[in-house]
Parts: sequence; C-alpha cells; structure tokens
Amino acid sequence: MTERPLDLDSVRAFICIAELGNFTRAAEAMRTTQAAISLKLKRLEERVGCRLVERTPRYVQLSARGDAFLEHARELLEVHDRALAIFGEPRQRLTIGISDHVAGPELPALIARMNAQDPQLLIEIRIGSSGDLLQSFDRRELDTVIVRLHAGRSDGDMLTEEKFGWFASSGWQHRAGEPLPLATMAEPCGVRAMAGQLLDAAGVPWTEIFVGGGVAAVVAAVMAGLGVAALAPRMLPFGAVDVGHRLSLPDLPRLPVLLHTRVKEGRPRDALAALSAAFRSAVRG
Repeated sequence: MTERPLDLDSVRAFICIAELGNFTRAAEAMRTTQAAISLKLKRLEERVGCRLVERTPRYVQLSARGDAFLEHARELLEVHDRALAIFGEPRQRLTIGISDHVAGPELPALIARMNAQDPQLLIEIRIGSSGDLLQSFDRRELDTVIVRLHAGRSDGDMLTEEKFGWFASSGWQHRAGEPLPLATMAEPCGVRAMAGQLLDAAGVPWTEIFVGGGVAAVVAAVMAGLGVAALAPRMLPFGAVDVGHRLSLPDLPRLPVLLHTRVKEGRPRDALAALSAAFRSAVRG
C-alpha cells in the first residue's frame, strides 16, 4: 500500500520554525496562529514517526533527525514551487525600501527568507535614509518601506524597538578637554539629528570627525579609531565597545522600526509577513 504523502503546508511550517527559531515568528510569517503552527508540526512528526523539534521554555532547537530533514524539506518545497510556477501568473514585483540604520548584517538571511516564501516573486530592495525612503513611498515609487520612526510621521506598523549605544573601537581613548569626535551619516539622518540633540541637551561638546554615506562607512570609521558613533549593537563587528557610561554620555532611547506598506493581500503580502517575522527574530537575537 502506498504510504501517505507528506503535507506540504506542514513541511513549510517546519521550515519556518527551524529558520526563525520561534513558533510565534513562524506563525507571523505564515499569517496564521501559533496553535495552527504547532498542530501542523505535530501532524508532520506523527507522519514521519519522530520528533523533529525539541521545545524548551527558552528556545526551539531541531532534533538530530529534524536537522537532517531540513535540507530535504527545503528541496521538496523548491521542486513543488517550480512545478507550479509554469501554470502561475506572470512574475510579480515587490519594491522595498529599507533604512540604512535598519538593514544590518542579517539582510542576506532576510532576503533568503522572502525568496523561500515565494521564489517566483521579483524582489527589488533599495537602501537609503528613512526620510528619503518615506518620500519615495509617498510618491508611490516604493510598495513598502521599513524605516526608523521619523519626525512628523505617526503612521506605519511597529515591527520592533531596538537599543542604541555610543560605540568606539576597543583601543580608542578620548583626549581630555577636546570635543567628542563623532562619526555620523550624512544628512538627512534621524539618528544623526537625535545624537546631536541629546549631546547638546546634556552639555557635551562634540564635533563631526567623519561623515559617511552609509552605516557601513560609519562602522569602518569607528573601528579605525576615529571616534564615537550612535549605532545599534548588531551593526558592529566584534571588538567595538559601548563607551557611553565611561564618558558620561546621555542615554540613547530604544528606537522603533516601522513598516509602511500599501500591499494588503496576495503573494507579496505573504512575503512581507515572512520578512517581518524574520526581522523580528534577527533583532531579538
């Protein structure tokens, strides 16, 4: 007798859990409930006859068999999606703008998550400042933007809040009596403006020592020992240190990350749900 085939929706749920490391995020990515995700995984484990995921109160981890099955599960869905693509609609385009202060080292993994959600979706991503991206969004040049909270805007859905700090290279020392040397992004940059306002309010003398066209350039200046920058910890390589407390610098607030989109349904919306869930997992981690 032919064995019962695998349920592809359950396989997709297993992949989401494995990649996002969290049942809640997997539910967000698949636009369903955590209970539904748990049920799909349970059915898959019953079908294959073993536990694929080890659950603890603090984390989710693949079992040895789950780890071995993961790559085969991905291949199964890829073949399935390619087979269906020949009958599908013309390839849809989704244009996304991501703030340079938001798009960190996790960006390749986020793009991969979106592609896994829908390999037939043409994804176009632009990196820029939050202000410029919001203007492009308002001109309908972008379908979606993921940006920092911007002055004068109260719309958008909050994805997460992220901690910022005053970072320098491990060997950097501030010369007594001199203004704080600051590495910043070029205007318009909300983080740049916020950092300057907080330093002024605290009575901390400062001067721009480096202006970069992106976060990668600012990080390079910090690690080269030029000075201090206001950055999210995940943007920096190992070896950077938070010098805020040592230099008695003002505390930086947790900054919201907002999603603005006109995409409400269909395949692009499913891909955005996967991106949002993956981003929350990356920032939380």
